[in-house]
Amino acid sequence: MILILQLLLALSLRADGYSWYQVLDCISRSSDLSDSEYITTYYFNKDPFLRFNSTVGEFVGYTELGVKNAELFNKGPEVQRMRGELERYCKPNLQLVYTHILDKAVKPKIRLTSEKQASQGHPALLMCSAYGFYPPAIDMYWLRDGEKVTSDVVSTEEMADGNWYYQIHSHLEYTPTSGEKISCVVEHASSKKPIIVDWGGSFPDSDRDKIFIGASGFVLGIILSTAGFLYYKKKSPGQIRESSADIDPSGVLMSD
Repeated sequence: MILILQLLLALSLRADGYSWYQVLDCISRSSDLSDSEYITTYYFNKDPFLRFNSTVGEFVGYTELGVKNAELFNKGPEVQRMRGELERYCKPNLQLVYTHILDKAVKPKIRLTSEKQASQGHPALLMCSAYGFYPPAIDMYWLRDGEKVTSDVVSTEEMADGNWYYQIHSHLEYTPTSGEKISCVVEHASSKKPIIVDWGGSFPDSDRDKIFIGASGFVLGIILSTAGFLYYKKKSPGQIRESSADIDPSGVLMSD
């Protein structure tokens, strides 16, 4: 990974658009800064005309004006000042970035879900997702009974969230077999050993929602049925009323 710190110094010379500006670059490919470079480039109307590179150690001109300035600066104190910018300016700032940002590692959050269950003629589909990790370099793969899966896998690239964190997703298409074990494995700088998440065989989100809705309807039906029965019992007579007339065994209606 190449780290570049850049500073732009600009000066507008005329109102009709002529401009002069200077770009300072601090470049490093490793955290020990052994290969770091300091480069400053002078531009006139977007065209570079003069540059100093700490690796070269002197000014180099690209235009007639740039060549003349390079000859002048290389004979004076300006070149000595530029040679000291790598140690004075670049390395301290590069080290701050490595220490507080690039060398920090944030462990990913892993989620394993079923996107589609197997049906007649169609395999199942699992998705493994890793969220909120840093740095972006990550390795995600699948295991089936301990063996790495090399086919029927589609994975995305690491995607930036816009807040220094990243996410990645991988899909596995497979036909379930009784007793098998399927796992998603993530290897990242934030963990000394691989992060392994085993598939537990739960329902996919869509099926889980259907089950929840069905169960809720069943429970609601029981509640409504119970409430109706209690209401009926409350409104029904608790006992048969006593009549003011009696019937004798002979069938003749007799009054009190």
